[in-house]
Amino acid sequence: MYRVLEDFLTDWKYESQSTLSLFKNLTDDSLTKVVHPDVRTLGFLAWHIVHTMQEMMAKVGLNVDIKDQENYSGENVKELCSAYENGANSLAEEIKKKWTVDDLQKEDNMYGEMWKRGTTLTILIKHEAHHRAEMIVLMRMLGLPVVGPYGPTREDWAKFGMPTMK
Repeated sequence: MYRVLEDFLTDWKYESQSTLSLFKNLTDDSLTKVVHPDVRTLGFLAWHIVHTMQEMMAKVGLNVDIKDQENYSGENVKELCSAYENGANSLAEEIKKKWTVDDLQKEDNMYGEMWKRGTTLTILIKHEAHHRAEMIVLMRMLGLPVVGPYGPTREDWAKFGMPTMK
């Protein structure tokens, strides 16, 4: 749980850049590829990340300025990246403008439970990391390049001139 605004803002800058870097490796065609009938598409997962940022933060009184919609509906990668980047920046600005450290202790009804706002911010980041991981697996299956926000990818090892782990 975040207890200091600057800690969240520092983490958010890194996490949102990691998400944006991953999104930039998508192709328009990849957004609708079905890898398995029981697995969501990359387009659905990416837009779910974008819209959860807006939906979750609205529950704590913050207005994340992005296109208002429920799910992926045919946008391209450029539109996805723009919406995400604008939303991520909007979220950071809203927090800087509207919250003090005391706001992190306030509680809101989040999905039938009472969460401190510091917890909500933690869950937002973990939610995004969770879905990025899902996307990385799907991107690997589709032959797309991936990023390694928490450590080098196989391709990174090769760039370093080191043997890739099997």
